[in-house]
Amino acid sequence: MVSRLVNNQGLSQSDAAKRLGVTRAAVSQYLSRKRGYGAIALSSDLDAMIDRWALAVVTGESDINLCDVCQCALKKE
Repeated sequence: MVSRLVNNQGLSQSDAAKRLGVTRAAVSQYLSRKRGYGAIALSSDLDAMIDRWALAVVTGESDINLCDVCQCALKKE
């Protein structure tokens, strides 16, 4: 999510941190894979859902939220 906000949506690390409610240091650690890194395969549905969530965070649109992402992640394929 952090990577998508910074690299795909063009937010600064500070802006991404504010929008996610974490510190800029945490964002830096996520980007450098010092925190939260685990290589997992994402389904195409989950990948698309995370992209939609990142866009919603940037635009302020509330058509998707973290609960939607979690439900998609838990869905059996």
